[in-house]
Amino acid sequence: MAIIIYDLECEYSHRFEGWFRSNEDFDTQREQKLLTCPECGTSAVRKVPSKINIGGKQAVGQTAPAAESAGVASSQPPIPVPKLNSVDVATAFVMARQAIQALINHSEDVGDRFAEEARKIHYEEAPVRAIRGQASPEEFEELRDEGIEIIALPLLPGEEGLN
Repeated sequence: MAIIIYDLECEYSHRFEGWFRSNEDFDTQREQKLLTCPECGTSAVRKVPSKINIGGKQAVGQTAPAAESAGVASSQPPIPVPKLNSVDVATAFVMARQAIQALINHSEDVGDRFAEEARKIHYEEAPVRAIRGQASPEEFEELRDEGIEIIALPLLPGEEGLN
């Protein structure tokens, strides 16, 4: 099984990486709003050029002679890029699902009251406990601005059944 890794960016300029089985898999997940920014939770996500810069100004995968013939000087040898095999990727997905399931099992679902409950806990108006729920990108940013530590967890493919 081949995996394609894309650099992604949300409408709020948060950059992150996404792993897909194919370009069609990316398109389908984006159209169905299954892709969300891990920082703010928005589903307005697009592919962006990679910031990887190997060997000075040398392009990824380009050999030193080709770079020199294009007028780019390179005094460093290319840095080897590790290749992931399908076992590594499958293991990573299993581990991510297990971690998310553990968070779900040990937290209270407060639904769309997440921002309200997070504030109550932060300002000691409610008992300290682990909660989960939904917040809009605006609510997410407001909570972060108030110093309330929260994270957005993305759903992994096939994860809709986790509860």
